Amino acid sequence: MNTFIIRKSLYIIPCFAFVDLFSQQKITGKIVDEDNHSLNSVLVVNISNNKSAQSDSSGQFVIEAQQNDEVRFVKDGYYRSDKKITNENINIPFNIKLLRAETLIQEVKITYKPTGNLEKDSKYLDGSRKIAALKSSMDEYMKSPLSEPLPNNSISKTFTGHDFSAGQVDMVKLIGAAVGLVKKAGQPKITKPDYFENQNFMNRLKREVNVGFLTKYGMTEEQIDKFLVYANDTRKLAKNYRKNFDIVTVENELRVAFAEYRKTKKIGE
Repeated sequence: MNTFIIRKSLYIIPCFAFVDLFSQQKITGKIVDEDNHSLNSVLVVNISNNKSAQSDSSGQFVIEAQQNDEVRFVKDGYYRSDKKITNENINIPFNIKLLRAETLIQEVKITYKPTGNLEKDSKYLDGSRKIAALKSSMDEYMKSPLSEPLPNNSISKTFTGHDFSAGQVDMVKLIGAAVGLVKKAGQPKITKPDYFENQNFMNRLKREVNVGFLTKYGMTEEQIDKFLVYANDTRKLAKNYRKNFDIVTVENELRVAFAEYRKTKKIGE
């Protein structure tokens, strides 16, 4: 009987050891940019188990993960990258390449281009000086104190009837003010989202908001993701709407952002 118990225990212990070993698997790799330069301080997040790490000065990273886990790589100034872990990734280190996000530069308009003709250019400069002098004079006038008191813009009591509301409380205004205070108190406070709040909002955005108006322009899923990142950054969507998610309002915000996005991006290519 004792021999049977000992044999059974010896069988169970390796099973627990195997399970523990399997749960503690780690993946390793290196993160680089488009020019194959190492990227440090990249946030590495295992979405499946909420484990996180950062790449070191040489771009190397180590994080706990299992097969089929989703690992995300995030760094300011770069597009995020998602990686689904395979059995090969667990056994062999792999590389992740992050693409640099585009930076929009405002267009510089040149109002006058010198021609080289001294007579013609001097006339333009003379006009500019006159305009500058006029603006300076107007600024000084607007900032100077009044030399005469302003007339009292009111109707004499002689020509007005009896004011029946004098001494009475305006109930309409009072009720309106009270309703406004209640609505304001009931609304969630607007705060800056952290990384996980921002990512949860973006996932909800893609899941619940109709982005059909983007696909009709021939945009791929990757292009739509880039636009949504742009819209979130420029319109502060996660900050303003993650606590009060109004689909109609958010969709209108996306359309406003897309109108600006089309001016600087080639859509559907």
